[in-house]
Amino acid sequence: MSVNDRIQLARGDITRFEVDAIVNAANSTLLGGGGVDGAIHLAAGPGLLEECRTLGGCPPGEARITGAYALPATWVIHTVGPIWRGGTNGEDQTLASAYRSSLALAASVEARTVAFPSISTGIYGFPIDRAASISLTTIRNSLATHPTIETVTLVCFNDANHTAYATLLDKAS
Repeated sequence: MSVNDRIQLARGDITRFEVDAIVNAANSTLLGGGGVDGAIHLAAGPGLLEECRTLGGCPPGEARITGAYALPATWVIHTVGPIWRGGTNGEDQTLASAYRSSLALAASVEARTVAFPSISTGIYGFPIDRAASISLTTIRNSLATHPTIETVTLVCFNDANHTAYATLLDKAS
């Protein structure tokens, strides 16, 4: 199976995906927030917040892992993407690092299936077309080095994100 065949695209609520690990687009405190982060914390229940309090936060571009509690996954991988500041402040590299770090953690716990939201494209303002290109390139490269990860599903909550990813995936097939 090629790397491209291991990447899927879906539209929906990431908190409902039955995968080994879901990725949370978190803020650096890991204590919950808005968007995907708030939805994941709400769906997981209070145990997630309790465990996140023990982690001491997470800098942009890195990732931390917790249990998934009431979510239909085994793990939550929390990663912090960059806030868009015009594209000349290392945002591309930080975003790529967030995806790379998340997949390395997934591989370390032998997760076979991983679901990602579109990191940094919500309130953090990262342009979706640019973010989609960086994420897909990074995921492809990471899957080549992590053969135990069978499937990565990109879960889009809105049409704009879904269209951006679908366009790039169609070009790659």
